[in-house]
Amino acid sequence: QVQLVESGGGLVQAGGSLRLSCAASGSISSINAMGWYRQAPGKQRELVARIISGGSRMYADSVKGRFTISRDSAKNTVWLQMNSLKPEDTAVYYCNLVAKNWAEEYWGQGTQVTVSS
Repeated sequence: QVQLVESGGGLVQAGGSLRLSCAASGSISSINAMGWYRQAPGKQRELVARIISGGSRMYADSVKGRFTISRDSAKNTVWLQMNSLKPEDTAVYYCNLVAKNWAEEYWGQGTQVTVSS
């Protein structure tokens, strides 16, 4: 069973930084992409950042210039560096992995990020 374990969430004041990590384990043949989604209360889950196996990255407009996604392919690990955090960044952040020619998708349990004003 593929498992995604997130860590690094917490409470931070506006303007602060957090670094989320996600480690994938289990039987994983090939990874197409890993990324981060977030979901705030009463809102839909949205893609925050994604890095594709070829190396390209994408970010939601709301986090461009503030968040950076990185990966260690050998360890099947992805990080999300979050700087200049805003209260509107408050959400549960979920790690996402897509594999086997985009046919399989996995999710972590989520880690809470709370930004106080």
